Amino acid sequence: MASGFGLNGGRGRCFHFWQEFNKCYAGADFPQQCNAQRDDYMECLHHTKEFARVAHIKAEELKQAEKKAHLKNAANAAATSNLPRLNIVDNKEVEAKA
Repeated sequence: MASGFGLNGGRGRCFHFWQEFNKCYAGADFPQQCNAQRDDYMECLHHTKEFARVAHIKAEELKQAEKKAHLKNAANAAATSNLPRLNIVDNKEVEAKA
């Protein structure tokens, strides 16, 4: 990876990030000064932040779909309720119009 050679011969996809990190590390007084470059290089290698973001988006989509299904079920239950048969709602107006 850091050698500069990718799988197909040319430069690897993370070689640029490695060069930036290496340049920073060579000129830094403390290794902590290069944390941003190190994080960029590690993200390029392992995609941890990208995978976490995708998982978060997928979980949110599932939550929204579940909420939509719950609302649909509640609407269907209200439409097929027993209220007219229990004489809680007066059907005389509905029967008179029909």
